[in-house]
Amino acid sequence: MKKQECMACGWVYDPEVGAPDQGIDPGTDWADVPDDFTCPLCGVGKDQFEEID
Repeated sequence: MKKQECMACGWVYDPEVGAPDQGIDPGTDWADVPDDFTCPLCGVGKDQFEEID
């Protein structure tokens, strides 16, 4: 599972951590994150994230 970085603010979604404050459990792959997910820091949509190593 790869990490995803918000291109607007740099926040990183780590699948091992998830985004518990937004209801995304640890271990949730990016493909399984709902399409209406927004960055918890800046609010941009899931389409503004890119895979990082």
